[in-house]
Amino acid sequence: MEDDIVQRVKADPNYQKLVKSRSSYGWLLTWAVMIVYYGFTLLNAFDKEFMASKIGTGVMSWGVPLGLFVILFTIAVTGIYVRRANSEFDALTDAIQRNAASGKEKVRA
Repeated sequence: MEDDIVQRVKADPNYQKLVKSRSSYGWLLTWAVMIVYYGFTLLNAFDKEFMASKIGTGVMSWGVPLGLFVILFTIAVTGIYVRRANSEFDALTDAIQRNAASGKEKVRA
């Protein structure tokens, strides 16, 4: 019985669409976060003068707003992923569950 359900799920076009879209979207966001994180780290490592230089005549250096940007960017990327997961990915998951329970393969519009 379990193998039958697994085969139905794997054969479902909604499952294949979910795996492909979630994977590619996840990798896109992963690369975006890695570029921001490693860019910040590389700036700290190789351009200390820039990171330590003051903004205008104040006492704040460039490292503070750039570090804050990294944190806010991470929160934004998480929110973007959650929003898409709660709409598109959850709808596909529900369709896959319904199709597996009924034993039919229906393409969701």
